[in-house]
Amino acid sequence: MKTGTPIEGGCLCGKVRYRIDGPLLGADNCHCSICRRQHGAAYASCADCRPEDFAWVSGAELVKIYEVSAGDGWCFCSECGSSLAGTRNGEVTTITLGTVEGDPGVRPEFHIFVGSKAPWHTITDDLPQFDERPPQGWTPPGSAS
Repeated sequence: MKTGTPIEGGCLCGKVRYRIDGPLLGADNCHCSICRRQHGAAYASCADCRPEDFAWVSGAELVKIYEVSAGDGWCFCSECGSSLAGTRNGEVTTITLGTVEGDPGVRPEFHIFVGSKAPWHTITDDLPQFDERPPQGWTPPGSAS
């Protein structure tokens, strides 16, 4: 995991910028229908962060949130449409890895919601796959316990 160096990123048009002053806490490839539609791709690669480590550096007024449920949703730039982050209870807890500049310090460790993946996509890596979320208490092989 990345530590010490801030993680920075932003949207396609460059008007929205963020900074994470802490490590990313893990990453996955999500194949659910919401992520596929939100990202316009076979899956979304995302990583978790601590809400207290995350800040919008510029363009916060352009950030809109599509709420999937109360307080939980996806943040996107209202100017260019880039999907930037996910919220839980109104706080940013997830970042889309495609918006990170440079090496985020993590790699996806597993695939989730494979039970609803795009029928035209074939997963070709050896990462663990789960039809929905991993079972409670599951940790990826090689992760620190």
